[in-house]
Amino acid sequence: MSRVIARLATAAACGVVLASAAAPASAAAKNPVVFGKIQYDSPGRDDRSGKSLNAEWVTITNTGKKAVDLSRWTLTDASRHTYRFGKLRLAPHASVRVHTGKGKDTVKDVYQNLRAYVWDNTKDKATLKDAGGRTVATASWGRR
Repeated sequence: MSRVIARLATAAACGVVLASAAAPASAAAKNPVVFGKIQYDSPGRDDRSGKSLNAEWVTITNTGKKAVDLSRWTLTDASRHTYRFGKLRLAPHASVRVHTGKGKDTVKDVYQNLRAYVWDNTKDKATLKDAGGRTVATASWGRR
């Protein structure tokens, strides 16, 4: 009889461990940083001009009540083009637009400093990861 009680106690302890291990994952799912509007197809002719490249962008929004440090976060497309954020704190209820082309970074606009388009107009996926490499948000478009 004591073996049965010991096994039940062990099973109950494992359940507690599993439940506590699941808690951080659900907390990560409630991250306040989300994708806003995405302009993956810059308007007009794709001529690789600075104006055209900077008209391709992704908006990242902090829906929370506290500022979020985006330093070392990454934004990646399906082809693994990766932009790594520099020192940037995203204020509560604020957004930052990540442009493909070149420009001077501000709190509202940052630039990947690329000379070619990143986002595929027909099918692509944007992935935002925090400094620890955990996926915070994804957005996809086009044919599946």
